Amino acid sequence: MANKDERGVSIVWCIDCERIDDLYFERTTLWLYFPTEDAFAKVAQLCGQNGYYAMPESAHSIAVTLDKPQIDKFLTQVYGSIKPQELAHSRVVTTSEGHRPEALDFGKVMSLDVFINRHKGGWIIDAIDNDRFESWYQPIVHASSTKDNIKSFAHEALFRVYDAQGSMIPPAMVFGLAEQSNLLFSVDLVARRSAVECAAKSQLNGKLFINFNPSSIYDPSYCLRTTAAAIAEIGYKPQDIVFEITETHRATDMAHLKGILAFYRNAGFGVALDDIGSGWSGLNMLNEVQPDYVKIDMDLVRNIHQDSLKQTIVDHLIQIARQAGIKVIAEGIEEPEEADMVRQLGADYLQGYLFGKPQRRAPSVSGSQQDTISSSLSPLKKAARQ
Repeated sequence: MANKDERGVSIVWCIDCERIDDLYFERTTLWLYFPTEDAFAKVAQLCGQNGYYAMPESAHSIAVTLDKPQIDKFLTQVYGSIKPQELAHSRVVTTSEGHRPEALDFGKVMSLDVFINRHKGGWIIDAIDNDRFESWYQPIVHASSTKDNIKSFAHEALFRVYDAQGSMIPPAMVFGLAEQSNLLFSVDLVARRSAVECAAKSQLNGKLFINFNPSSIYDPSYCLRTTAAAIAEIGYKPQDIVFEITETHRATDMAHLKGILAFYRNAGFGVALDDIGSGWSGLNMLNEVQPDYVKIDMDLVRNIHQDSLKQTIVDHLIQIARQAGIKVIAEGIEEPEEADMVRQLGADYLQGYLFGKPQRRAPSVSGSQQDTISSSLSPLKKAARQ
C-alpha cells in the first residue's frame, strides 16, 4: 500500500501507474469541487438532509467530513444525485480530519466518478491484498495435434480472482471495474506476476503466453523492467515468454505501444497479437506491430468448415502472416472439423476446448521451493501494492 507522511496522508509515488492508495482515515474529509453551481447545490442539500458535517469552500466546492461507516452511503447518494457528465468533471481529494490539502496531495486528485468506482471496487483491492487470485492455463498445441494425440507447444495464462467467500468473480467484471476505478495497472501487473508464479510452481512446460492490455502500462523503463527482472529471477528465459496484446481496439497511442514492444523484444521476449480478423483495428495493428504470433479470432474459426466465406478470410489472413514470417494460432476450436479446416489452410498452432479447457495447475514443487519462487517475484508484488 502507499506510504504516509507525518500527517497520516497517503503519498502517491507514481500516479501514472495508478497504484492503489489508501483513501480513507478514521474520519475522512472529502474535498469536493463541482463544475456547476447546480451540482454543488444538490450535494450541499444532500449533506443537510442527512446530517453530514459539511463546510462550503466556494460556490463550487465543499468539504465533507465522514466516519468510515458513512462513506459508502454518502457516495451512493452523490452518485444518484448529479448527472454522469457532472460526476466525470467533478474532482475529489481526501485528507484526514483537520488537515487541508497541501501540495503533496495534488497527486491524489481524481474525478469523482473514478473515485466512486474505486470505492465500489474495493473488493479488487481486498483480493489483491489477501492474495485471492491465481492463474489457470489453456494449452496451445501444434497444428498436427488431434484430440487423442496432443502435441503441446505453449500455454496461455488466464487470471482468476475470488471474493471473500471463495467464489470466482467473472474476469470481464474484474478488468472492467479495474479500468473504471483507475486500478488497471495494478490488476494487470498482479495478473502478470500470477501467470509466472503459478507456472513456475507447477513446472509448466513449453512457452508461456501472458496477456497484457497496452493501456495499462505507462512507463516501460519501470513497469516492464519490473516484470522482466522478476521473470529472470525466477529462472525463466526470455524466449520462454510471449506477451500477448489484448484489447487491440483500445490502443490509441501507437508510438507508445511500439516503445513497449521494443522493450520486450530487446529483452528477448516474444510478442503475440490477439483477435486478428475481429475488425480493422486488428489488421492495422498487424501492420504496425509485426508480431511473432497472431491469433485468428474465434468468431472466424467457429463452424469454419461449413462457411466458405470464413475459409476465404482466414486463408488470406494466414497468407499475409506467412509472408511476414509470423506464426498463426487459430483459437476457439471446439470441433475436430474446425481443426481439420484451419490445419488445411495453414495454421501453425491450435487452441480451444477441443484440446483442453483453462484449468488450475497444482504445485509440483516442495513448499520451500514455492516460497523461493514467491520471494523472487516480490518486486512485482511491491510494485502493484505501493
